[in-house]
Amino acid sequence: MSQLNLKNMNTQTTTQILVTGATGYIASWVIKNLLEQGCTVHATVRDLNKKKSFAHLEKIAAQSSGSLQLFQANLLEPHSFDAAMQGCEIVIHMASPFVVTNFKDAVKDIIEPAILGTENVLNSVNNTASVKRVVVTSSIASTYGDAIDIRKTADNIFDESHWNSTSSETHQPYSYSKVMAERKAWEMQKAQNRWELVCVNPALVLGPSLTAMTKSGSVEVLEQFANGMTLAGVPPMWNGIVDVRDVADAHLQAAFNPQASGRYIISGGTLSLLEMGKILRQHFGPKFPFPRNQLPKAAFKLFGPLAGFPRKFVELNMGYPIYFNAEKSKKELGIEYRDIENSVVEHFQQLLDDGVVKKYIP
Repeated sequence: MSQLNLKNMNTQTTTQILVTGATGYIASWVIKNLLEQGCTVHATVRDLNKKKSFAHLEKIAAQSSGSLQLFQANLLEPHSFDAAMQGCEIVIHMASPFVVTNFKDAVKDIIEPAILGTENVLNSVNNTASVKRVVVTSSIASTYGDAIDIRKTADNIFDESHWNSTSSETHQPYSYSKVMAERKAWEMQKAQNRWELVCVNPALVLGPSLTAMTKSGSVEVLEQFANGMTLAGVPPMWNGIVDVRDVADAHLQAAFNPQASGRYIISGGTLSLLEMGKILRQHFGPKFPFPRNQLPKAAFKLFGPLAGFPRKFVELNMGYPIYFNAEKSKKELGIEYRDIENSVVEHFQQLLDDGVVKKYIP
């Protein structure tokens, strides 16, 4: 299990750190860890009037040795992050839309906020002399576009040298937003020499949330397991998976560890959708409609479009197990990954506890 260790790190816990997108699933854990280390955290939220969304952060701050200052900021507004960034040496940019489905306009809802948001935050960094290091939350979606891309790798495994070159505004727009935002960050970093950039590229993030209000794409996957949508069977698809607490630790290491540089794939292993269903059934029993079968790719080619799977997506993403090389994060950041099977179980248990998933009543 990953234990956060800030020894040997070039830091003082009095350092002021900005975290954007403070109410996010991963960001909440990052802020909790920073506060418990005694840091002064500047945190941005979209609306300071929505006190419920950040009440959990204020509660954590009240119980820790660090201090929390909240600021209002909008990804699409130039200079919006200037005030929050004043006096900060480290910026952890985590605010970005996570909308894989149910969007109306991919460019407006996903791509523009990701790229322009990164640009706006980094423009503020360029205007803030105190900033020495920036950590950007990217994604493994920035390393590949479709599962079939694994065939182009030398060792049947994605690593930090790989870049997503197959996504576009119309095909896998979420993945496209992640790779374009990360490319924008590296482009802006290379144009100056004052601040360093480290990118964290997590797999599908699971594990307990610090608030019931979290909106995360991983929740959708587990909800479908519980609501019967996958009872007939799941597609032959695989996900890299990582525990949210390991992702948070990786961000702190990326922020403070002087050895940290470049990109880091953060993944605790790979599970298929069917394996995830089996893990949940072993733990919670047969009372939920967890999937028991993997349906053939041919079935999704026929009926996929009716279920929201375009034929091109089916062709390029079903039937190809994908794997990720996380050795760099183990060696340079000291991450010791939690068991991802436990993360799946803990996340589902929380959805039950929070009432997101209905408890089984015999």
